[in-house]
Amino acid sequence: FFSRKGKTPRRPPPKKPPNSQKDPVGVYCRVRPLGAEDEECCIEVISSTTIQLHAPEGFKTNRNGEYKETQYSFKKVFGVSVAQMELFEYVAKPLVDDLIRGKNGLLFTYGVTGSGKTFTMTGSPGQGGLLPRSLNMIFNSIGPYQAERYVFKTDDKNGMEVQSEVDALLERQRRGNVTVPKTPSSRQKLDPEIADMIKPDEAYKADGVDEDNSYSIFVSYIEIYNNYIYDLLEETQEDAIKPKPPQSKILREDQNHNMYVAGCMEVEVKSAEEAFQVFWRGQKKRKVANTRLNRESSRSHSVFIIKMAQAPLDADGNNILQDKNQVSVSQLCLVDLAGSERTGRTGAEGTRIREAGNINQSLLNLRTCIEILRENQMCGTNRMVPYRDSKVTHLFKNYFDGEGKVRMVVCVNPKADDYEETLLVMRFAEMTQEVEVARPVDRPICGFTPGRRHRNQAFKEELLPPLPSSELTDPHDDITLPRLIEALENRHRIRQKMIEDYNKAGVSNMMKSMLQELDANLISKDNFIHEQNGKLAERDKIIQNNKAEMERLEKKNKMQEHKIDILQKTTKIYEDDKRSMQQELETREQRLHRELSEKRRMEQRLHGVVSDTQHKWEKECERRVNAMQLEMQNKLWVKDEKLKQLKAIVTESKTPGLVCLFLPLWDISSFNFLDLGTVLQPVIPNAIQVSAPSEKALSKCDKYVLTHQEVASDGEIKTKLIKGDVIKTRGGGQAVQFTDIETLKQELTTVPSRKRKSSEGTPASGDGTDGAWTDVETRCSMAMEMRAGSNMGPGYEHHGITKRRKP
Repeated sequence: FFSRKGKTPRRPPPKKPPNSQKDPVGVYCRVRPLGAEDEECCIEVISSTTIQLHAPEGFKTNRNGEYKETQYSFKKVFGVSVAQMELFEYVAKPLVDDLIRGKNGLLFTYGVTGSGKTFTMTGSPGQGGLLPRSLNMIFNSIGPYQAERYVFKTDDKNGMEVQSEVDALLERQRRGNVTVPKTPSSRQKLDPEIADMIKPDEAYKADGVDEDNSYSIFVSYIEIYNNYIYDLLEETQEDAIKPKPPQSKILREDQNHNMYVAGCMEVEVKSAEEAFQVFWRGQKKRKVANTRLNRESSRSHSVFIIKMAQAPLDADGNNILQDKNQVSVSQLCLVDLAGSERTGRTGAEGTRIREAGNINQSLLNLRTCIEILRENQMCGTNRMVPYRDSKVTHLFKNYFDGEGKVRMVVCVNPKADDYEETLLVMRFAEMTQEVEVARPVDRPICGFTPGRRHRNQAFKEELLPPLPSSELTDPHDDITLPRLIEALENRHRIRQKMIEDYNKAGVSNMMKSMLQELDANLISKDNFIHEQNGKLAERDKIIQNNKAEMERLEKKNKMQEHKIDILQKTTKIYEDDKRSMQQELETREQRLHRELSEKRRMEQRLHGVVSDTQHKWEKECERRVNAMQLEMQNKLWVKDEKLKQLKAIVTESKTPGLVCLFLPLWDISSFNFLDLGTVLQPVIPNAIQVSAPSEKALSKCDKYVLTHQEVASDGEIKTKLIKGDVIKTRGGGQAVQFTDIETLKQELTTVPSRKRKSSEGTPASGDGTDGAWTDVETRCSMAMEMRAGSNMGPGYEHHGITKRRKP
């Protein structure tokens, strides 16, 4: 069998003692002075903790059109007359104190573009900002207790190692660094833009610095541009032909689950001037651009990290303790966030638009994280905070989880143009103040006797007196060398005596070593107790969570039982309703059956009545049809007789040269035929003759004539011509407007009688008429002439005269 080699398990993070104490995020507000070109101010400082926003003229804040004034409270408000030193004392000084005591801190400036964030963080000559003042205070506090260069050395995993004095000396020789004492002339070598940032009378110094520790400061400077991380202190080879773009860095998590920028350059500095010079070297590489709102607008978020490494001195107070576990590392992050902006106001184009979009997106993600943190703390929810959506929040997520204090300086510009964006900043600041961050715990004490460094220095000064001056100004000087020889002999005698005392004090050394072992055991026991207390606290927390879960389940159980009772009662009510509805349904079904049977009987009865009525009407219709047929046959016989008589008349009156046509209109009693439509007919060229006028026919004409013939009282035919004009109407149709009536009539001197005598056999009377039909000439002279084939009787004829065409 082959043994399978397992993977080395990841070392768990060190147990942190529980800490239920929490502090809210400290939010401060700083109001920038109003510019010379701005006239209207929309921000008023009410008190040291409250500001009031006034809506500018022409800006309606609600639907009623009324101006609304809102107030916002902060931990402290700094007006336009507050100096940089006062701002530092309230905001950054406590964070520097925590840094020296081994605690982390995060300070960032937030606001609209052009609101003074960079000035607040960096400042100007004579008015240093938070960053240079923090560096000055750090080195004023730990200056005499700094370790030599390269005694503390950073590794590539966000850790810190301690080298011996020999290794540090070799490192200094290898890198060619020579410690140069500070002189007053060294200030003149600084960049004039950053020289004299802080006045000597404004310098601060921390209280309670542990003199038995050795300190070293490392600084790093990065920027987050378009959600990519770049190292501003990285030295790249300049190539004029083909410049190499900077490489972005990635975020990683160390063994303690703290986020850090992998491959970021960390520079060890020994003075505030050197540290600020390093910062200014990276500041010149930062992405800035000229926009409509700001001449030097920051296009990236800059993060300046001050990392302090400290380790205790050994029991003699002479050298640093060579134990990596005793090294304490704390850091202070100073973040200058890029300002939120609207592309419509800045006039951004191309690259500026993409930069503004990434800036606004990262700030929006910061707001989202703060809002979810606030919701989880106030409502007891456990929503996941989207730290990874942005590099800014991902880098500082440990601070919001309890790795140090978090403070924010909200910079606002009181001009009216920034009012809408300032409202959003105020709401975000108000929400941020409600987020609480766990208070960091104090680092454990190493267990050595305090005051070791001071005793060691005093011991050296008392037992080994300092050597006299050995400077020879004259070759014949006989005083300096004998004095130096005497001092050396005295030091030699003291050293010999110290060796003898040391040999005699073996027991004391043994006791000292035993005490050290006891101290070490005590420290290990304290650590064990500390670890057990941590486990106990975790168990207590688990028990509390279980109790809370049990209470929640009991409440839920009671609620479910109550719901069950309600459901049972509801079920009983529903069953009663069901029974009653079933009874009602049965009753209605019986009623329906009765109605259906009644309907069938009614249908049968109606069917019989209908069949009887149908038979009766069939007989009546048959009777009426027979009567109508008989009447029609009689009429048809009468017409046939009339046609025969007419045919006889026509055949008898065949006279050449004259045709007489008669309309089928006659008087049955006297058999005197009247024929209309033949006498005095108008002759209208290009006329359209229709029986009834239509819109289609009228659209082609401009004149209209209506012909009407009737029998006059004297038995003659008279013709009336009703004349009119065709006009167009507004609706697109045609209308006829009558203008004149013309009457045509023919009169004869003698009008012979056209009546047939009562009997053909009667002899002729004395007036020369016979009993038979008169001759053809007499009858034709009284006939009405018509066109052949005309079937019109007395009535109307319609004539439409077509429009004249242009020649």
